[in-house]
Amino acid sequence: MIPMRLDRIARVVGASLHDVRDPQALVTAASAVDSREVVPGGLFVATVGARVDGHEYAAGAIAGGAVAVLASRPVGMPALVVEDVQLAIGLLARHLLEHISPTVIGLTGSVGKTTTKDLLAQVLERHAETVATDRSFNNELGLPLTVLRADATTRYLVLEMGAGRKGDLTYLAGLAPPQVGLVLNVGTAHVERMGVGPADVAAAKGELVEALPVDGFALLNADDPYVVGMAGRTRARILLYGESAEAQVRAEDVRLADRARAAFELVTPSGRAPVELDLIGEHQVSNALAAAAVATALGLGVTEIADGLNAARRRSAGRLEIVERPDGITVVNDAYNASPESMRAGLRAVKALAGSRRTVAVLGAMGQQADASRARHADLGRLVAHLRFDVLITVGAGDPLAMAEAAESSNQGVAVHTAEDVAGALRLATALLEPGDVVFVKASSEIGLGACARALADA
Repeated sequence: MIPMRLDRIARVVGASLHDVRDPQALVTAASAVDSREVVPGGLFVATVGARVDGHEYAAGAIAGGAVAVLASRPVGMPALVVEDVQLAIGLLARHLLEHISPTVIGLTGSVGKTTTKDLLAQVLERHAETVATDRSFNNELGLPLTVLRADATTRYLVLEMGAGRKGDLTYLAGLAPPQVGLVLNVGTAHVERMGVGPADVAAAKGELVEALPVDGFALLNADDPYVVGMAGRTRARILLYGESAEAQVRAEDVRLADRARAAFELVTPSGRAPVELDLIGEHQVSNALAAAAVATALGLGVTEIADGLNAARRRSAGRLEIVERPDGITVVNDAYNASPESMRAGLRAVKALAGSRRTVAVLGAMGQQADASRARHADLGRLVAHLRFDVLITVGAGDPLAMAEAAESSNQGVAVHTAEDVAGALRLATALLEPGDVVFVKASSEIGLGACARALADA
């Protein structure tokens, strides 16, 4: 954040000052929507959610060092009061970008956004000052909060951009116009709100490349026909990545190395170099190639890129997060979110990691799957059986029961159990696990299975 006076911020966002003793007080640090994450010199952004009203935490935020509160009503503390807090924080972010000049990199996709963002950030950080989205703060609030962490020294601004419906990416790209746009894939995440099929999802995801300037770069996944089809929707220069022979940035000799870590030969226009990721599962190759494509577009050489990928580590919790217990049980927490694509990738990665060890899957519902939801859950149940998991615990009524029924009817020897809720799943898993097991925990975030995974890891 570049230092800005409160009265200047008020003019930018159209706010009135309330209970402010010094309108010239400087905001010098990042903003936060969680009062527990306020840093001295920052702004506290008070939002009203379904369960929590941030205005009620204003006093604690000021006590924690916030200079003022961006709020929709007076709070009895120094505040910039606006009609629409979300609109205001977006205006402030856009204003900041007009006074600094980082290269803005926007990335979107149905799955893999956060892992790709983390890999890319670690490659670019070795090269120049980089600010990247924290966790999965990729929406109308999270993106401007990320922008407001940047300052005059920031060279690269890596912004994960989520799209729950058509128009979301157009809005986000308007707040932070990207020079580089990366589209990972088109899957079934959010299909319930975007339309009836992948073409509708592609229409929404393609808004990112439409926002690119003619001298920008569109990085497109050559292995996904819906993504390649976006080439005609952009004026920017196009760089393809993938395992396809047509990709300028591609992987050859793809394999799983020790402990199921993805490995391959990275090929770019500047040469080739070996990559061995510290991430499990062959699906990570596509994420790494996406990061490599962005770095290539920015002028990094193949050796620099490979060195960054080889040194990169998992940064975000709940995404194939591996914990080894003293009793030899391995807990794989992948419960941050779930879609059919990420479920399949996770299940295969865990089986590769386990080798000959016994495997247990604790799976809950995948949200936003529209009319195909029951069939997609049943397909996953059959995959669990086909992969020869030893135990399946499904969590919740409805679609998870379809998963359980499909696994059991496959007659592949998987022992199927059902739990009503997260607490029941934890009790079942605790009772069924044996020393040396590998247990995989995954569901959409609203199910709350992350708590089960953490409890199992801490047991």
